[in-house]
Amino acid sequence: MGLPQLRVATAPTPSFCVSRRFEEGKKSLNFVSSEKRWKPLQVEMTTSPPRERHPSTGICDPLREATSPYQHWNRQPEHIPVEKLEVIASLNNWAQENLLPMLKPMLKSWQPQDFLPDSSSDSFFEEILELRSRAKELPDDYLVCLVGDMVTEEALPTYQTMLNTFEGVRDKTGCSPTPWGVWIRAWTAEENRHGDLLNRHLHLSGRVDMRMVERTIQYLIGAGMEPHIDLILYNGFIYTSFQERATFISHGNTARHAKLFDEHKLATICGIIASDEKRHEIAYSRIVGKLFELDPNGAMLPFLEMMKKKITMPAHLMHDGENDSLFDDYAAVAQRCGVYTSVDYARIIDHLISYWNLGTLTGLSSDAQKAQDFLCRLPARIHRLAERSLNRARSEIPPRRTFSWIHNKEVDLL
Repeated sequence: MGLPQLRVATAPTPSFCVSRRFEEGKKSLNFVSSEKRWKPLQVEMTTSPPRERHPSTGICDPLREATSPYQHWNRQPEHIPVEKLEVIASLNNWAQENLLPMLKPMLKSWQPQDFLPDSSSDSFFEEILELRSRAKELPDDYLVCLVGDMVTEEALPTYQTMLNTFEGVRDKTGCSPTPWGVWIRAWTAEENRHGDLLNRHLHLSGRVDMRMVERTIQYLIGAGMEPHIDLILYNGFIYTSFQERATFISHGNTARHAKLFDEHKLATICGIIASDEKRHEIAYSRIVGKLFELDPNGAMLPFLEMMKKKITMPAHLMHDGENDSLFDDYAAVAQRCGVYTSVDYARIIDHLISYWNLGTLTGLSSDAQKAQDFLCRLPARIHRLAERSLNRARSEIPPRRTFSWIHNKEVDLL
């Protein structure tokens, strides 16, 4: 791993969640999510994979340790039914007319520089000092949430790779003129601005250890992701519909929370990213809505399958070279601070069920009807479990963990 990295010891800032309790009293969103508590429905945020250890000594082998973040999964894709490929093949004209208009024209798109100090301006250094002054008021746990969101956005190469595994829509040449190829590349180009903007802002803020953040990004891109979609595009578009809404919620919450600390420019940054995620969520949800229209039985069962597998977060394999449970710790902080919670998970499922009108679909097969009944009851079940976890958390002292991203300072988890 190289030489030990120098850490800057700084005084901790006030807790983000304490500020929320002060603002909101008993309504503070201190939800709890853990693998043991959520095992019956498997709706926990994620589970970090174990590190590679020598089978006899239990000690991490240096070579295996160096490569293990990139070798977590070895799964074979399932057979893709021809019927599903025929359905998606019939949507080329629909995608041209309904999907591509969801992209913003390049000349009307915002760019990261619109929200950052201008290096060509005479006031560049003054603008940086002003940005750093505002950043001093941000609590450590808020910074953990912001860095985690940024790292997730920076793993964009993995997400484009994932989309190009979807048989029937992938960009086979890298510059395919098909509506699906155009969408994948243009969606990637729009998303690329998110990580750029957050990365540069955090770099200028002076509040985070950028080398450890950059190491985390490299690990994450190298590790990839395992969303359990098995290359089946129905599963894939259900996954992206869910994830785009999840990122919309997360960025929207970091925007609202930034306002609590009078960091209105950061709130604008998070808000503009959230608006992009919302537009992309609508696009992917429209695709799945069309699949339900053309093939309700074929779409209902994959939705059930994805819910039973649980939706894994795209950055679930993140690692900084030090903390084996980095994503679990980050997810716990986001859960406690109300940035993304198990209640949000349930609400997303509820929203998708409503958006796709699942409760009113008729003429389904017996298996699809059973899936429909299960799915329509699922959000309420998750809500009940979340409330129980919340009640337990109120009587517990939260554990504390250090984060390399913020110079090894400690924050509360659950």
